[in-house]
Amino acid sequence: MKLNRFSFIFVIFAGLFMSVQAFAQNTTFSDPNVEYTFEIPQAKWLMTNKSPNVEYVYGDKKDGHFEVRKLAIKTGSTLDEMMRDEEQKLQFLPGYVAGKEESFQGAYGGKVFNFEYVRSARNMNGRYYFLKVSDKTIYVLRFAGDRDKLRSIRNEVDLIARTFKLK
Repeated sequence: MKLNRFSFIFVIFAGLFMSVQAFAQNTTFSDPNVEYTFEIPQAKWLMTNKSPNVEYVYGDKKDGHFEVRKLAIKTGSTLDEMMRDEEQKLQFLPGYVAGKEESFQGAYGGKVFNFEYVRSARNMNGRYYFLKVSDKTIYVLRFAGDRDKLRSIRNEVDLIARTFKLK
């Protein structure tokens, strides 16, 4: 009998917790100085820089760092070539190991590039979203942080990238 009472109370509290989580609302980033918006899933994401490039951290920079970069597509270049150019810059990180590429579909289509590296004797991950918004422009959403932490917030990282759009 006591087990059933405990189970009932546990189910009630779990249901209340999930309903609070379901009604938690995202915050929309928008600024008159930039030409894009995106959703921020929770208050733990803190803006650290607004100009010229928007940057956020997930509590602490080592746990998660996010920045937006705008790249002009060189005449005759493809998205894959632009990704290779960015990857060449990363190869100088200590312990750099390239990961797999994935296709990505949000408000804009593109690709995701994953990689690993070491910083201050900590295993780190990077996840760069290359979003092609026009024939002349690509936005790169750069996420980097502690390997375990970045994996645990991957759904939030994906949400930010999926909701990224021009005004």
